[in-house]
Amino acid sequence: MKSKLTILSLALVCPAVMFSQVTQTTTSSAETTTMDTTPSYNSWSISFGGGIPLMQNADLRSIQNGNTLVGYSAYFSIDKALSHTFGLKLQYDRGETRQGYFNTKDAAPANAAANLQVAGRTQYDGISLIGDINLSNLLRRVDRKSDFRWAIHGYAGAGVLAYRAYQKDEFGQRLMTEKKPFKFNSLFGQAGAGLKYKISNRVDIEGRLMYVITGDDEFDGGGDQYSAVNRISSHTTDNFFNATLGLTVNLGKNANHIMWVDPLKDIYNKIDELETKVDNIQLCKSGDADNDGVCDDWDRQLDTPAGARVDGSGVALDVDMDGVIDLYDKCVTVPGPVENNGCPLNNTNNGAVSADETVMNGIEFDLNSDRILPSNNSILNSAVSYINSTNGSYVVVGATDTRGTESYNQALSQRRADNVKQYLISNGANSSKLEAQGNGKFDLKYPECNPASKCPEWKNRANRRVYFKAK
Repeated sequence: MKSKLTILSLALVCPAVMFSQVTQTTTSSAETTTMDTTPSYNSWSISFGGGIPLMQNADLRSIQNGNTLVGYSAYFSIDKALSHTFGLKLQYDRGETRQGYFNTKDAAPANAAANLQVAGRTQYDGISLIGDINLSNLLRRVDRKSDFRWAIHGYAGAGVLAYRAYQKDEFGQRLMTEKKPFKFNSLFGQAGAGLKYKISNRVDIEGRLMYVITGDDEFDGGGDQYSAVNRISSHTTDNFFNATLGLTVNLGKNANHIMWVDPLKDIYNKIDELETKVDNIQLCKSGDADNDGVCDDWDRQLDTPAGARVDGSGVALDVDMDGVIDLYDKCVTVPGPVENNGCPLNNTNNGAVSADETVMNGIEFDLNSDRILPSNNSILNSAVSYINSTNGSYVVVGATDTRGTESYNQALSQRRADNVKQYLISNGANSSKLEAQGNGKFDLKYPECNPASKCPEWKNRANRRVYFKAK
């Protein structure tokens, strides 16, 4: 129990536990243990795509008085995921915006000619470093039945911009502004969002909408800031929307990319593996004679029975303090005499927990899993002895938490019950005394956990259980 809580704490504090095999080396006079450090997920990818830029905030605009001028854009980026929620992109953008001012109905501004019709186009190149936040992983639902094919990403970054801006009017087309990159005044920024769909483990498709801030009043082709065109709207910085559709190709030898990992599920899957590895490491110089996880120097009970849960001083737990430790207590939460296995002599089950139901108290399951955890083997082995020592027949009942659909949870709870029944029979239980039954999401140990978001995770985990009841 204590080692599992310690491991879960380490997993929550150290995000690296979610994405790689943990390395831990302990050297003693007897042995050295080393764990694998091979990464579990890919973190590199490349992205490319194209789309349409529309000048939105400028003196010359792509949509003006019913007229629309459409340009083109393309991008290519090298992407590095730093965790399941955050990454960086080194991106190259190239494109051409097309914009104009068409004042054919109203009088032109006082500083422009009447019926002014001016068109502009801007060819641009940009290099930027962009931060990538996987909002879906950051705020991921935890029903665990989704295969995580959709993800919402947020982007923001800055870089350097180079462009050539042209203007076309009644005098023809001419180059108005040319700006080269790698100068302080060529900085620009962009931010936006994207919706990704995982086609396969290697390829994603994504639609993006980015807002590009040029920080420049001459980008639209209006000329210098005091020209007649650039005084159509005062103090206007030329910005535009860029809508694109593209592909992401994930690189690496592993099956999955880190940005498609469900972090919570990954933590729980690691706990049992880490617990097994930690148990194999010599942690106590004085030894642990009863193997209860408490070093003999601090252990107040050096002969704790195998499988018993203990407190911080190594004493076996007795929740109801009736003198029968929880390992042997058939009514863990109700006091009773030793001769009746810790249950009341006149137990009519009026609100009390029966011995049948508590013999398997604590058989819990990982989310979206029907695998029996190694830590439950000792409890199940005690259940085999209990079944064979009584005359009654029992139903092995499986249950789930409230995440997911009714049909999905019904099937999952049935698999859990079937697996426990098969384990008991394989370890000597009389098969004629057992029946498996799945109750789905409607058999909650903590009914207040509906929906699951109302409760802490330990209560939802307690709802994912298997227990006995008499036929």
